[in-house]
Amino acid sequence: MAVVYDNVTKTFHLKTQETSYIAKVLESNHLTHLYWGKKINTNNLDYLIEKNLWGSFLTDTDNIGTIQLEAVRQEYPGYGSTDLRSPAIEIQFEDGTSATDFRYNGHKIYKGKPPLKGLPSTYVENDDEMETLEIYLLDELKNVRIILTYNVFEEFNAITKAVKIINESEENINILRVLSSNVDFKEDDFDFIHLSGAWARERHIIRTPLRFGMQSIESRRGASSHAQNPFIALARKGASENYGDVYGFSLVYSGNFLADVEVDMYSKARAQIGINPFDFNWLLEKNEEFQTPESVLVYSPNGLTGMSHTYNNLYRKRLCRGKYRDKVRPILINNWEATYFDFNETNIKEIAKEASDLGIELFVLDDGWFGKRDDDTTSLGDWFVNEEKIKGGLGKLSKEINEMGLQFGLWFEPEMISPKSELYEKHPDWCIHIPGRNRSTAREQLILDLSRKEVCDYIIETVSNVLENASISYVKWDMNRNMSEIGSLGLPPERQRETAHRYMLGLYRILEEITTKFPDILFESCSGGGGRFDPGMLYYMPQTWTSDDTDAIERLKIQFGTSFVYPSASMGCHVSAVPNHQVNRNTSIDTRGIVAMAGNFGYELDITKLTQEEKDAIKNQIKLYKEIRETVQFGDNFRLLSPFESNEVAWMSISKDKSEIVVNYIKQYAEANKWNKPLRLTGLEEDAKYEIIDSGMILGGDELMNIGLVIPDLKGDYAATQWILRKYTL
Repeated sequence: MAVVYDNVTKTFHLKTQETSYIAKVLESNHLTHLYWGKKINTNNLDYLIEKNLWGSFLTDTDNIGTIQLEAVRQEYPGYGSTDLRSPAIEIQFEDGTSATDFRYNGHKIYKGKPPLKGLPSTYVENDDEMETLEIYLLDELKNVRIILTYNVFEEFNAITKAVKIINESEENINILRVLSSNVDFKEDDFDFIHLSGAWARERHIIRTPLRFGMQSIESRRGASSHAQNPFIALARKGASENYGDVYGFSLVYSGNFLADVEVDMYSKARAQIGINPFDFNWLLEKNEEFQTPESVLVYSPNGLTGMSHTYNNLYRKRLCRGKYRDKVRPILINNWEATYFDFNETNIKEIAKEASDLGIELFVLDDGWFGKRDDDTTSLGDWFVNEEKIKGGLGKLSKEINEMGLQFGLWFEPEMISPKSELYEKHPDWCIHIPGRNRSTAREQLILDLSRKEVCDYIIETVSNVLENASISYVKWDMNRNMSEIGSLGLPPERQRETAHRYMLGLYRILEEITTKFPDILFESCSGGGGRFDPGMLYYMPQTWTSDDTDAIERLKIQFGTSFVYPSASMGCHVSAVPNHQVNRNTSIDTRGIVAMAGNFGYELDITKLTQEEKDAIKNQIKLYKEIRETVQFGDNFRLLSPFESNEVAWMSISKDKSEIVVNYIKQYAEANKWNKPLRLTGLEEDAKYEIIDSGMILGGDELMNIGLVIPDLKGDYAATQWILRKYTL
């Protein structure tokens, strides 16, 4: 059983194959958190309950001198009733007060995992795969109920948590703060890890020691953002890639979020994640309910790699959906960095013909095919073909490209509107704005108000019309600005601070309808590259454009950080032109190819202008990637040498059946008079033999892990090499 309730000790024990998570109902009916870590057998941890007999300035709970909630590790703390640490929930009542006192009021254990209404979430393929626990908490004075939902992925070693608030009172309430998960630890001996950056340098790994007070990351930008990712981890001091305790917190949400850790005056850490309470208020009327996004908790005793493997496997198999979940992704070419807006059907077909000859499988037409879109100042929202550029329309062009042996893909940015557009002329009120205030533009565009049903309906209709009238196999769904002057003409004054979350609910409704309507299309999300690379988007679109920065050396850090949480099959990685369009760096075609083979492989350059030598190199890359892509996309990824710690960078992928290994090595900068150390591998079978393809050398798994591969003498900056190993049998 994955969920066990001991009626004598009133203890809930959630068990995966390798982990335990334990909570208990106290005599006061408050819910305490007792343990999260390696799997244990006991259901009685009463000896861990804190009884503070000496603390000063702590308020007695129920006026009992030995019980103070501020000294107790709580499961889901409220505000104002003797625990003065950061709350998970804060509600304001009609009398203006916001103190709450939520206590245990029953529970339910059942098989299966219901979906979250209107929100993306992990799922199960059959009810026997999962046990779910619901714990009911009630504030008796105000008659407001909380349902804490726990889903135990026994096989995947993960637990998900979500919260529902039900207003059963006779008054309206305002939700000021409602987080998806809270975990109280008995100590603070951790490092705080998060993935941070900016446009073109997303998800860099930041690791700092915990300190007294609050440490947090957040987004207030209307999207999960380039700056922060909705993920944090707490790693024990000294925990490394393969050793030590790591606790991960990930949020299945694409909007404003908060993830924080508070270390209190007794050196105990409280970790939380959920919707950002900044500029958030939700009016909950009588008998209404509010559902939070899902948080995904992962404990690993095997370091950062163990945590990553859990997230990677769970998200690939129980978050991503549809026919492409388990299907290898096509090698594509995108015309953006080849042509930008300057194209017509003639040069598009020239690029496509060359791509077909090289073995590429999918051609993607990027921005500029619609309305009067010759630059980024116009036409967003006008989703009809610009026939001056594409004579005969997308139906004709897609058919001609299909006849070359290529699938056809298309770029959209449906959530945006240009002030210079037919749509804006008809519906200037459809954008997010505040009457009387400036409508600030970014990239010459505004954001459509997806909190309004009629706007969502328009997007569904116009995008569907395009997809129905051409042979389209792939859609790149972009979003190129964040929110400012957040307001909606569709909401009354008391609900204006609901706009950002209602926008996300509208977006999720759009994505659910369109992806369900077109199940044979591979959807890839994008937000100026990696500005919305989050689990919420992966639920609808199984891959994301990792970053607009296509420079191979910059991509090392971006892709390393992304791999902490997200599977290789979710990362779009392309070879682009040199000098690189973002950083003006020159790297070899070999190095660019090896770095791009870390995920879903493709090209983003004008291949009609390449030398024959470069075309031959691309042919060889494509041939090789088709042989190894199942291992890269669906195997287990291991980080060997980090670009955040070393001049040398290395990673490897092992196929699920352990028969193939792909090893990649980059030396970022040449060094004088320095010997190369062997590159030690990990995750192999010690007693197995492996053949290094090309050289024919056969080495044991024990040799490869304890001695390593000999690195060849690489010349110059940005040099790279790659090994393919296969299990050797006589």
